[in-house]
Amino acid sequence: MTATTTYPVMEAFATVQGEGAHTGTPSWFIRLGGCDVGCVWCDVKESWDADAHPRQSVEELVTAAVESGRKTVVVTGGEPAMHDLAPLTEALHAAGLQAHIETSGAHPLTGTWNWVTLSPKKFKACREDVYPLADELKAVVFHRSDMDWAAEHAEHVREDCALFLQPEWDRRDDATFWILSWIAARPGWRISLQTHKYIGIP
Repeated sequence: MTATTTYPVMEAFATVQGEGAHTGTPSWFIRLGGCDVGCVWCDVKESWDADAHPRQSVEELVTAAVESGRKTVVVTGGEPAMHDLAPLTEALHAAGLQAHIETSGAHPLTGTWNWVTLSPKKFKACREDVYPLADELKAVVFHRSDMDWAAEHAEHVREDCALFLQPEWDRRDDATFWILSWIAARPGWRISLQTHKYIGIP
């Protein structure tokens, strides 16, 4: 374990995964500070400034994850791939934990992951070398055009990559209607809802 490696941590908490293929899975979330993607509708803009958050060591992060009793650890942000995550994933696996990540794909992906959720954004292009690593493609729908935009990204991922469209929370009524209509004629696509927000947990 590389105890000297530290990361800016906005928050870490026990919850269930509320989105995508692993919805409902008890998880320990680590939200890292730092993001240069800048989504206008981001609901965690306070995560953008890495210097605004205290740094924690790999050892501290893994100890808290183990003590949570959850076997799945989700590393998110911000944009977690801005950091070298190899020491963290190595330590998580050594502790017998599953390591999942959600990334926009705007930075090289480091570390060894059990599940990679790629959530590309219009505000900064996804790297070509990240597409093949994605187990799940999840696009947030804010405008009607976002669904066809997501389909363009789907052409770059593996054939077995799970495909999701997720309504942006503040436009969920309209976006849910658009998505349900769109996926009805496109086999392989599913809707992802932010179930944690519906049931009122972090």
